[in-house]
Amino acid sequence: MKLRMLGLASTFSLALFVGAAASTPTNAQTSAPAARGLPFEVKAVGTFESPWAMAFLPDGNMLVTQKQGAMILFDPRTGAKRTLSGTPAVSSRGQGALMDIVPAPDFAASKRVYFSYSEAGSGAGSRVALATATVDQAGGALKETKVIFRAQDASTGGHYSGRIAFSPDGKYLFFTSGDRQLLDPAQDPKSTLGKVLRLNLDGTPAAGNPLAAKGFHAAVWSYGHRNLLGVTFDKEGRLWEMEMGPRHGDEINLIKPSLNYGWPRASNGDHYDGRDIPDHVPGDGFEAPKVFWNPAISPAGLAYYDADLFPQWRNSLFITGLSGRSLDRIALDGENATQADHWDMGERIRAVRTGPDGALWLLEDGTSGRMLRLTPKG
Repeated sequence: MKLRMLGLASTFSLALFVGAAASTPTNAQTSAPAARGLPFEVKAVGTFESPWAMAFLPDGNMLVTQKQGAMILFDPRTGAKRTLSGTPAVSSRGQGALMDIVPAPDFAASKRVYFSYSEAGSGAGSRVALATATVDQAGGALKETKVIFRAQDASTGGHYSGRIAFSPDGKYLFFTSGDRQLLDPAQDPKSTLGKVLRLNLDGTPAAGNPLAAKGFHAAVWSYGHRNLLGVTFDKEGRLWEMEMGPRHGDEINLIKPSLNYGWPRASNGDHYDGRDIPDHVPGDGFEAPKVFWNPAISPAGLAYYDADLFPQWRNSLFITGLSGRSLDRIALDGENATQADHWDMGERIRAVRTGPDGALWLLEDGTSGRMLRLTPKG
């Protein structure tokens, strides 16, 4: 049985440390914010139908994906919207969606974006696909759309994951592939499910992935993951990943090549039917999370912040919560991570991005989800 810890009165957040060993994670508690309110101004700049992810373009426009398959070209300065033609067919039942969207490292020249979505597979199955396309803003279209990677089919289940991050040198693409609620594939070396994948920009497995020599699928970088809903690099090139746990046990992980992160053999949560899962403990052979939430916040979005608008929050991760209706800040110090702030946003928050203006940008979940811009008070 997992220990359910009680929230305590505090200012904006409370972080409890469990021991001092580097392998022991921190349980982040979701105590209510202080009565003095949020430490930032919140301005709504647009409303979307079940928005999922957003990306900034060099000219100040944005791309916003919506669950049912629409990709919106949006000008946050004027509120103007245009639905792009040329998007692929999306299997949006259940947790399916048009998911992540990230401009290519050479977008200024190529106008190319990478995006993920759930597509119909064989029979009643579905799978997560990674695609590229060029953006024709003047024509309002995606062009030259091409699927460059597909994970295995699953006949049922969600947990597509499908999050994208480019390596700091722009040479590789890291892609998250969830376990599709099948559990065992996360530990299967031949499966791409429940994994962080390292790919070339054309979607082929990158050379030098260390697990390939041990019989793993050539694209696998790390394994033992559940539903990986965020991946980002910090300023020193470390790869951080966030995933939704089972019944509690949401995680922030520092991703290193070839490591096993435990799912479904270790977790700080339990199965939804009440069956226990062994906790992460030192010496169990699994890489423990740096931070976990118990009770859960159902994290859905992850962004790294190192901008000037909020100088006190440089070198932090920001995580959005669905069931938590929250925005959390995780302070980074080398390979260590500590829960620093938890704010009740009053709505389910789907996504977060650091804008080119240094503001934090959020997307609310739901059929009338707002885009929010967070700036310092005063």
